[in-house]
Amino acid sequence: MLAVFNDAAVLRHALAFEARLAEAQAAEGVIAGADAAAIASACGSIPIDPAELADEAALAGTLAIPLVKRLRAELSGSAAAALHKGATSQDVADTVLACQIREAGALLQADLARTVGALTVLARRHASTPAIGRTLLQDALPIGFGLRIAHWTRGIEDARRRLAAETRSAAALQFGGAAGTRMGLDGKGRLIGRRLASALGLAEAPPWQSRRDAIAGLASALGIVIGMLGKFARDVSLLAQNAVGEAREPAMAGRGGSSAMAHKRNPTGCQVALSASLRAPGLVAGILAGLPTEEERGLGGWQAEGPALADLFLLAAGATEAMATVAEGLEVDETAIARNLAAAGIGTDIGESAALVADLLASND
Repeated sequence: MLAVFNDAAVLRHALAFEARLAEAQAAEGVIAGADAAAIASACGSIPIDPAELADEAALAGTLAIPLVKRLRAELSGSAAAALHKGATSQDVADTVLACQIREAGALLQADLARTVGALTVLARRHASTPAIGRTLLQDALPIGFGLRIAHWTRGIEDARRRLAAETRSAAALQFGGAAGTRMGLDGKGRLIGRRLASALGLAEAPPWQSRRDAIAGLASALGIVIGMLGKFARDVSLLAQNAVGEAREPAMAGRGGSSAMAHKRNPTGCQVALSASLRAPGLVAGILAGLPTEEERGLGGWQAEGPALADLFLLAAGATEAMATVAEGLEVDETAIARNLAAAGIGTDIGESAALVADLLASND
């Protein structure tokens, strides 16, 4: 996930935007084929130090200005004039972000699927295992232990599907030009956009530079994913307490120990997910705050989205990997579950727990 959002990735996607834009325009007869070939060649061979370009972008206020300047220095004549035709700096920035969103979303889906798969097996295995249900942190009535697991599973699976849908919406080409009108393209802006989106592996869309709802929706979906992983982590950490002992993270060499207390077995994976769930809401709120953008291109709002979204993806990646490992190796202590239930003296009637487990997991099949 770090590689998806590093400077080298930003540069790679920005150069791909300029090269594929020129090729799409040549295919529609807006620029000469020879000029498009020269532009694509320059984009594929120009030596650029990402750190130097980052400094220049910070000074200019946008990546596109120093990047286009460097590329034009590699070109001449009509090819130099044709470079970046009909595009603007925000087209580059938003399209780069869309490419990163597509790649980051795919990474998360893999680990979320691991978590859901492992929990589904556990939920079915313990669907009829009588256990204490707890409400307001107090003993309540018996439940099937698998029902608690099924709720973790369904919450994470629903969050996974929501994230997939929001990722598809946000991973869309931004191509509108200076004021979002696709001016200067001989009326072929839509056709060029269609070709460009296809070449970059993005969804085709009308210009969205001043409509940030898809980005906000994605941020919210990431926050929900992190929160549902946090729910799983919170419950496991409570179940792992010494006085409860009903479930524990997998025992792994070098993980979960204490530097001062050798007897401890700390829920380290849960710690990762819970710390992520504390940080995520503020990042989501920051992106939501940028929705009232100004007219055709906002000032400050959309520029803040990229770093915040990268942080959300990184938090989600860490939490997802941590809790996938927990799910795949979760130790359920049926002896402790039975002992705690007997001590509570509340019987063993788990109601329709087993049927509810089946209902909650039905969509996973």
